[in-house]
Amino acid sequence: VQLQASGGGLVQAGGSLRLSCAASGRTISYYAMGWFRQAPGKERQFVAAINWRGSSTYYANSVKGRFTISRDNAKNTMYLQMNSLKPEDTAEYYCASHHRPDYDTDPGEYHVWGQGTQVTVSS
Repeated sequence: VQLQASGGGLVQAGGSLRLSCAASGRTISYYAMGWFRQAPGKERQFVAAINWRGSSTYYANSVKGRFTISRDNAKNTMYLQMNSLKPEDTAEYYCASHHRPDYDTDPGEYHVWGQGTQVTVSS
């Protein structure tokens, strides 16, 4: 499977962006998916995850209440709606596919990664 993340860009603080992660090569329907981010000079950080059916989600405390993860298995695509963006949200955002159906916050448990999309939030 290959993952293609898109939707990043430059936005002012308080604004919104919607990231998409399109999968090709095989279905992602049976696997948990996640979003991670990495700012320059920092380690990759968990953002949000969703189980295979989309019935269960989990968020990092720093984005809870502002970000919403979702998926459309019929379209083989996952999304991250980001509202009330802050300058500290600035990072390269990556989507990833897990090898099991239940979500996980450990990036080491995700076996397929997209190429990343840059999100920059200006103050």
